[in-house]
Amino acid sequence: MTAHGLRPLWLALALWGAVHPMWYFLSYMAGNGWSLGALIDAWYVNASTTGLVWDLTIAAITLTLWILAEVAVRRNWEALLAIPAIYCIGVSCGLPLYLYFRSKPVG
Repeated sequence: MTAHGLRPLWLALALWGAVHPMWYFLSYMAGNGWSLGALIDAWYVNASTTGLVWDLTIAAITLTLWILAEVAVRRNWEALLAIPAIYCIGVSCGLPLYLYFRSKPVG
């Protein structure tokens, strides 16, 4: 399968990566008073969750740098939309969204 042929899959994964994790975040917040601070505090309740937060933070920073470097060369400006998706939704949405933009046919 070509990169172009994977575009629908990248978009489906971006949508899944936006909806599925957000369901858990909203469920937690609904049960804990809609406090963003409480949600963030929950990410650091033990070494396991703290490690996961750092893993995702490092992945987000790395992906952002990769996007910026590639956009500077490829001039695929719409791919920059993946950066706010990374930080406002999550890497699970931002990475497949970037791959969706990156796999757009050139020409």
